Amino acid sequence: MKTGIIVAMDKELQLLLPLLDSSMAAVEINGFTFYQGLIGGKEVVVGKCGIGKVNAAIGALTMIDTFHPSLIINSGVAGGTGSGNPPLDILDVLMPSAIAYHDVWCGPGTVPGHAAGCPAMFECPLGDDVRAAIGAKDGLLASGDIFVDDRQVLDRILKLYPEASAVDMESAAIAQVCHLKDVPFVCLRVISDTPGEEGNAAAYSNFWTAAPERTFAALEHLLRLL
Repeated sequence: MKTGIIVAMDKELQLLLPLLDSSMAAVEINGFTFYQGLIGGKEVVVGKCGIGKVNAAIGALTMIDTFHPSLIINSGVAGGTGSGNPPLDILDVLMPSAIAYHDVWCGPGTVPGHAAGCPAMFECPLGDDVRAAIGAKDGLLASGDIFVDDRQVLDRILKLYPEASAVDMESAAIAQVCHLKDVPFVCLRVISDTPGEEGNAAAYSNFWTAAPERTFAALEHLLRLL
């Protein structure tokens, strides 16, 4: 079983690559560089897609069509919403049971957030037992092409999804590609800040000193369980 791991940013990739064993090999395809090796004794292919939905979708499709993974994991960071039951705190690791678009509307007669030809929400296949084992929390992850740092934007998202626990910019696009290609998809995101709260931009910047180790520790634990 080969697992694909996708991150959005170079700083995430540089924290992830040291987990690979020394036999990793790099392959460049469609402008993306993929690294193959082992994490926790499990065969993986790792790639950075870039920020946003289009980058995420192309990166995911390239990985799937080239390496044929049995599972895709998206790992990285997300902003907390202050909502959910209970709300997530900074440094919490989220493994959402569902992911949805917050910036999609296909016109009159359609439901906001619902991408054409897809389910209203993309469900992740792993359950509460796995979530508990790796120390992650559950919640809805709302995804869109917006870096959310404004309270009015966050309020609009929560009006659409009052139960949303976190927001990001790539997960729903990767989930949609996986849905269309019939590849199971799991997401692990560590909460970096709460958009709209005082000092959230500074919290996001300072977050990178240590916190991503949490999500990659959870990722390594997850791979050992698979």
